Amino acid sequence: MRKKERVIEAVNRLEKLYPNAICSLEYTDAFQLLIATRLSAQCTDKRVNMVTPLLFAEFPTSKAMANADIKRVEDLIKTCGLYKTKARDLVEIAKKIESDFGGTVPDTIEELTTLSGVGRKTANLVCGDIYKKPAVVTDTHFIRICNRLNFVDTDNPLKVENEMRRLLPPEKSNDFCHRTVLFGRDVCSARSPKCSECILNDICPKKIK
Repeated sequence: MRKKERVIEAVNRLEKLYPNAICSLEYTDAFQLLIATRLSAQCTDKRVNMVTPLLFAEFPTSKAMANADIKRVEDLIKTCGLYKTKARDLVEIAKKIESDFGGTVPDTIEELTTLSGVGRKTANLVCGDIYKKPAVVTDTHFIRICNRLNFVDTDNPLKVENEMRRLLPPEKSNDFCHRTVLFGRDVCSARSPKCSECILNDICPKKIK
């Protein structure tokens, strides 16, 4: 089976295993997803979801966040870790959205990555989940699983993104990324993958015997 055929097979099998795969971060619009994703760096989605309700109650929009007192933002996100850097980024993100994009979260990776603290992973997530564009979110689970399945042979996020864009059906790419996160948590974990229970076992060249 050729590589692209194995990719399609993995896409189809994970789609059946996780038919309703969605981002585990909780949000109501593009701005909230962008902010929640920035907060999730080196922090669990579960913790972020505990923090954002109060944060968004006070600063629900880019206009509100742009005028926020950074110390107040720090207090609200303190348990997310790296809170001083993140608080500064949140306010700067909001200010730039207001000043450069008319209060609307941009819909291209190129524009999104001009925002403070926003990398390609976050930009892809917003483009895929909000704007329904083909996207490849190179989270740690996605990178690990694509390497184990021998779809890629690199840990470099940009190289993984570019290679998987070439291999994945564009209309399935974003959902496949969400499904690999769930699959990575449930089955193909970093330290103790459950290869004997894996539905991709027969197409995985790196399965642990």
